[in-house]
Amino acid sequence: MSAMPGSLGGGSRRRGHLSGLAFHGFLLFSLAIGVATLGALLVQVVLEGWRYVDGVLLFEPPSAEPAIAGAEPAILATIFLGLLLIALTVPIGVGTAVYLEEYADRERWYNRWLEVNIQNLAAVPSIVYGILGLAFLVRGLGLGRVLLAGALILTLLVLPTVIIAAREAIRAVPGSIREGAYALGATKWQVVWRQVLPGATPGIATGSILALSRALGETAPLLLVGALTYVSFNPTLLGDFTALPVQIFQYIARPQEEFRGVAAGAIIVLLGILLTLNSLAIFLRNRYQRKW
Repeated sequence: MSAMPGSLGGGSRRRGHLSGLAFHGFLLFSLAIGVATLGALLVQVVLEGWRYVDGVLLFEPPSAEPAIAGAEPAILATIFLGLLLIALTVPIGVGTAVYLEEYADRERWYNRWLEVNIQNLAAVPSIVYGILGLAFLVRGLGLGRVLLAGALILTLLVLPTVIIAAREAIRAVPGSIREGAYALGATKWQVVWRQVLPGATPGIATGSILALSRALGETAPLLLVGALTYVSFNPTLLGDFTALPVQIFQYIARPQEEFRGVAAGAIIVLLGILLTLNSLAIFLRNRYQRKW
């Protein structure tokens, strides 16, 4: 009678161990599929496009002739969009995160309403933001299909993500840091400015740059605010524009086979920009990260 519970317990442990091994194997299989698919796509793009990453692609405007087709206006517009996103998203996002974490009264209904809406907006599809920009910015405010409208739409798209990342970074700063500063006579603003924000800088920078990387790869919102326009000149803040993802789409849609290689070269340039931003995020995180 005493051996029966032990045998039952041993069988349960064996089944649990086998289940754990099966689940671990399934995770590795899923990871292998994702890595293999991504690797195959990257290899195909590099093999088709590396010959086209030259001065023509980087410094010439688009053309109907593949031999002289470039993407300089789209590359410059992508860089301008990135700079505008940093200038608009980081101050608003970090300021909102500081208010919600350090100043907001959680008992107030409008603060709870704000938090719920930020969480919901982070999951809204990007095409919805494009429709909003077309209705409110381009037509409602009369801003037109210009570079500034595209930057504002992408700002609205990634702002919830930046706010959430900044809140998590601020929340990770230990409360003892705040308490020590208060004990020394610091004011609320001095604690936030000199203790909390420096401690949260790595997380804020990482989240902001990763959100920027996502925005620069978006196409759907820009299509609705005029980025599909053929642009053969360098963009201005209040002028017509196109972006690198849209330019890639335009080249792939052309019937000539040579444009496939030009599009692959433009993809390599876009990947280079995104990998540079991601590397910068990793550098900032490792450089300024603090261990509490």
